Amino acid sequence: MKLQKWHLLSSRIFSDTSVLSHVIQFFGQVTQLQKGKQLHAQLICTGYFPSTFITNHLLNMYAKCGQLDYSIHLFNEVPQRNLVTWTALISAFSQNKKYLKALEAFLQMRVCGENPTQFAFSSAIQAATSLGWLVFGKQLHSLSVKSGYDFELYVGSNLGDMYFKCGDLDDACQVFKELPDKDEVSWTAMIDGYTKSGNFVEALKSFRKMQNDGIVVDQYVVCSVLGAYAGLKVVQYGKSLHSYIIKMGFDSDTVVGNALIDMYSKGGDMESASNVLNIELGCFNVISCSSLINGYVEADKLEKALETFLESRRQGIEPNEFTYSSLIKGCATEGILEQGVQFHAQVIKTGFDKDPFVSSVLVDMYGKSGLVDSSNHVFKEISHPTDILWNSLVGVYAQHGLGKEAQQKFYQMVERGVKPNEIMFINLLTACSHAGLVEEGLNYFSSMEKRYGIKPRDEHYSCVIDLLGRAGRLKEVEEFIEEMSFEPNAFGWCSFLGACKTYGDKERGEKAARKLIELEPENSGAHVLLSTIYASAGEWEGVKSMRKLMRDNKVKKLPGYSWVDVGYKTHVFGAEDWCHEEKEKIYEKLESLGKQIREAGYVPNTGSVAGEMEESLKVKHLEHHSERIALAFALIHLPVGKPIIIKKNLRICADCHSAFKGLLVILHCDSNTLSISHSLPVSTFNSKEESPFKKF
Repeated sequence: MKLQKWHLLSSRIFSDTSVLSHVIQFFGQVTQLQKGKQLHAQLICTGYFPSTFITNHLLNMYAKCGQLDYSIHLFNEVPQRNLVTWTALISAFSQNKKYLKALEAFLQMRVCGENPTQFAFSSAIQAATSLGWLVFGKQLHSLSVKSGYDFELYVGSNLGDMYFKCGDLDDACQVFKELPDKDEVSWTAMIDGYTKSGNFVEALKSFRKMQNDGIVVDQYVVCSVLGAYAGLKVVQYGKSLHSYIIKMGFDSDTVVGNALIDMYSKGGDMESASNVLNIELGCFNVISCSSLINGYVEADKLEKALETFLESRRQGIEPNEFTYSSLIKGCATEGILEQGVQFHAQVIKTGFDKDPFVSSVLVDMYGKSGLVDSSNHVFKEISHPTDILWNSLVGVYAQHGLGKEAQQKFYQMVERGVKPNEIMFINLLTACSHAGLVEEGLNYFSSMEKRYGIKPRDEHYSCVIDLLGRAGRLKEVEEFIEEMSFEPNAFGWCSFLGACKTYGDKERGEKAARKLIELEPENSGAHVLLSTIYASAGEWEGVKSMRKLMRDNKVKKLPGYSWVDVGYKTHVFGAEDWCHEEKEKIYEKLESLGKQIREAGYVPNTGSVAGEMEESLKVKHLEHHSERIALAFALIHLPVGKPIIIKKNLRICADCHSAFKGLLVILHCDSNTLSISHSLPVSTFNSKEESPFKKF
């Protein structure tokens, strides 16, 4: 009885091509592949010879169900292909990410004399976008203009999206402006394009225009707007949009929840980000967890980031490359090498070690820990390094003053056809500065715009100031600043002031200090550096005036601290620190180390001590700097051969830098490398370096 009913029903469906096409279309929309195959089989078994119209629907159904081979087979079997058949094939290739095949089919269709429809244009443009073929995309644009489809909404939206994703913002904006009628799809494409290209303000302006035009806002455009708020780090506006999301019921959408967590995390509001994750249990996924972890890392809360990571693993969530990138970046920033090495082992097991973001943060982590050879090893494992990875390695060389090596890598990168960007030139100029390659650095700065089309930013100008300042060419620094079209930033003035301190130029130092105080009145660094300049010149009245200025402005000198990890505990030390439980052993070790370097010819640089006191007290003050105490403690407890990583909140002084280099030579620590990690370039001391005491 059931079989009879089925035959009766199928005969009615087969006799009405309109009904049959709708049934096939429905199976494609809901991706019911098995039922679609059964229907196709029934057509074949009953001897039904499908028309081109029905074959086109079958081709489309198989494509939407991911069965591209079936679609191609049907296309090849069609005796009389029409425009719809070609369009269905192009769409099938594009939908299944066979973008090159999609464009080949588009060209074959043109050869066969068929004029593309708006749907064929849209699929071809999407394929060109995915391949990054802007030139070919522009040719499609020209063809669409000739065919009269450039103002068609679907084609126009895809053209605008292509220009955005290929980095041609001007043409993208022009395409959208010329569209006579914009719907929610075109507005969403425009807003999303602005957001992904980093043009966040324009994204928000477009969102406002969209609302003014009365276009319905959906969850897709909401996600793009949240991305713009995240980029600008304007949490207060993001909260207003969050309220709207709750009213519209979008908060239950997983993608929207992920965007909210990302927005709060990038804005530094980790409490709100965590609340969204806890309230919307459906949002507990790899994307939301990665956003939360990255937020904690950016907020210097690595412990919370690790807790989130462990909780995600308990929940059975597999980390991705972005999760590991954030965690390794956190380990690099905090100087936790052992934990970072464990994550390195995990990314090798999961196959993420070849990812450009993961490999770049690994290079950075080992570089910040003083292990340049390990950075080189990670880099060499990547067969086709991206610009991100090149930037990281040159940045490591810059941190360690390896100017020649940085130059070599730069030339290798250019020879391989990788275009340098703004970050590369910051790293390159820094490397030249730390290595004393002044003329080379000036040549690179000059070539930025002339040869590579990169307009120097204030960071690049600050690097040149540092480059000339370190070389003692203070008059040239002054002239360079006067020729600048804008005032240097705080780093520029700080570099100039530091150079004035090194070379004892009081007049220029006073000018640089005034400028720096204007920019950062709460920063004690300018006051301290100028005070040191006065002290070196023996102008104690100047020292007193600076201290009075600090008191009057309620500016407090930031105390220096150093900390080192021994075992599973972090030990923190301050200057003249007598609080540690092992203080007797530490200071006994300090006396022993001090005696050895003095016998080797070390002479303390007491000129950097700002204060009227006896010479012997100045020497004692230098010997009890926090980094030396931390080193003594590390030498007592850490085994020979293990890297010593000391972290500081301030820059290491010149006297300690000289003392440390000599200490490692005297102690014959051939396998030990010491690095001092702080907010400024890492100072690395290797025992293989020539002893600095020979000059004494």
